[in-house]
Amino acid sequence: MSNRNILMGIPGISPEELMYLQHATASLNEEQMKNFVFLYSGKRKNTQDILLFTLLGFLGFAGIQRFVLNQVAMGIIYFLTIGFCWIGTIVDLINHKSMTDEYNQRVTRECLQMVMGGF
Repeated sequence: MSNRNILMGIPGISPEELMYLQHATASLNEEQMKNFVFLYSGKRKNTQDILLFTLLGFLGFAGIQRFVLNQVAMGIIYFLTIGFCWIGTIVDLINHKSMTDEYNQRVTRECLQMVMGGF
């Protein structure tokens, strides 16, 4: 199975994410690729999930999306300020895709380091 087909098996992967992963994993052999997909699939975040967590901010649970994206300090600030009086929540609603993409790119780099032996 080609590396492209293995990547396409990741649930909810967007075309942009697929292109990024193809470029990032171009030098991996088949075994490394399988290990990468296993690690990455468990750590990546889905854009729709981040959108739903952001929408919960309007119900009084502001900041959940920040906790999920490992931005704990910002999550606490959002929680204590009701998402900066919902302004921060609205901004996150607009930027949820780019926030998720940034997180997933960071996870890609971490997983590549693990797979290539740079523990």
